[in-house]
Amino acid sequence: MTVYLSDSEQFAHRPVYAEIVHRAHRAGLAGASVFRGVEGFGSNSRIHTARLLDLAEDLPVAVVVIDEESRVRAFLPEAREVLGQGLITLDPVEVVAHVPHSATPDGTR
Repeated sequence: MTVYLSDSEQFAHRPVYAEIVHRAHRAGLAGASVFRGVEGFGSNSRIHTARLLDLAEDLPVAVVVIDEESRVRAFLPEAREVLGQGLITLDPVEVVAHVPHSATPDGTR
């Protein structure tokens, strides 16, 4: 699941992206990461940018949540609850490698 939103979006005085990550963690999902964009536009067609001479506000953010499809779908109501404005997409994913944290760089334990 990917949630696209503005970094200025708030839920209960907290950034929405942080709220989604913490709820995903509490739900026991496999992982969640937040990626901040340097430039983008959304449904209002206004370009937001972090260029040096421009005021960096309302930058695009993507929250990526990873787990099995059924678990991600079960989490959708949580994400929808906190999202004021934004977009949620679900995409099929093929895992080609998964190296647990405890493995050595060559993949052994």
